[in-house]
Amino acid sequence: MSVNDKRFVPDRLHGRGYRMARSWESLLIVVVIAIFIINSFASPYFLDAWNLSDATFNFTEKALIAFAMALVIISGEIDLSVAAIIALASTAMGYAAQFGAGTPELAAIGLGVGLLCGAFNGFLITGLGLPSIVVTIGTMSLFRGLSYVFLGDKAFTGYPSDFAWFGQGYVFWVISFEFVLFAVMAVLFGILLHLTSFGRMVYAVGNNATAARFSGIRVGRVKFLLFLMTGVMSGMAAICLTSRLGSTRPSIAFGWELEIVTMVVLGGINILGGAGTIIGVVLAAFIMGLVTFGFGLMNVPGIVMSIFIGLLLIGVIALPVLYTRIVRRFTREQVQ
Repeated sequence: MSVNDKRFVPDRLHGRGYRMARSWESLLIVVVIAIFIINSFASPYFLDAWNLSDATFNFTEKALIAFAMALVIISGEIDLSVAAIIALASTAMGYAAQFGAGTPELAAIGLGVGLLCGAFNGFLITGLGLPSIVVTIGTMSLFRGLSYVFLGDKAFTGYPSDFAWFGQGYVFWVISFEFVLFAVMAVLFGILLHLTSFGRMVYAVGNNATAARFSGIRVGRVKFLLFLMTGVMSGMAAICLTSRLGSTRPSIAFGWELEIVTMVVLGGINILGGAGTIIGVVLAAFIMGLVTFGFGLMNVPGIVMSIFIGLLLIGVIALPVLYTRIVRRFTREQVQ
């Protein structure tokens, strides 16, 4: 709803809509609890502690990228190249492993490739002024294509044994390193977005980039830094995923961009920018992880999961639009 549209909504309706928007996280909490209960009845294996720990692998790597993606979308942009960055970073780590690189070097390479890819996206978007959706669709094909060029139909294996700890290691009992990393990143991104001046600038840019620019915010620099973040977080996810799988293929993380965007939008991030919270993304990550794991326990085919994710993305984008139209129609009827 635009600023002008707000004039046609009575205060009582606008206040109610605002409260509904603010309570989106509460609704997500209810959904998480409901899915947890349904899964516990649907499969006798769901409540096993180790199975629940395994369920976290369905969302932790994607959520790492979703935290950075949330800031990008709040700023009014989008990055569809994140899964391809994972593929290219994993390929680079695989090549380095063949030449005897150790775990610290492999981690540095993964993060470095992610950083370079994010900088490349950021330069094209903020430096040349190109639309982010067009640029990142292009670099999605570019980065994934480079992985296929370097690997073909081969796969890299033979990673150092201690490299597996990133994706397979446990910090305490059933608490995996990936889940701890997910929790730490959730806190850091929550602080960055909600408690710092940089976070306020991100919201300002997403609400009105022109006004933000006239107020002294360096819009280009803010957006460039956000694309650097998505690149780095994609590199971090590449380290965890490659470590967990123990191998690299050019098709690694294929299709993840759709799931990550769905996770962000389901978490209450406005796809048009300017609104959303990190806690919503965290809850959405749990929802998607629990649903995917529940489907897996019930042997639901993967194509059904893809259909569900597609419908979920359409639904969470369509609901606010439908709500706005209902409010407008109701208001016109009251005026007449």
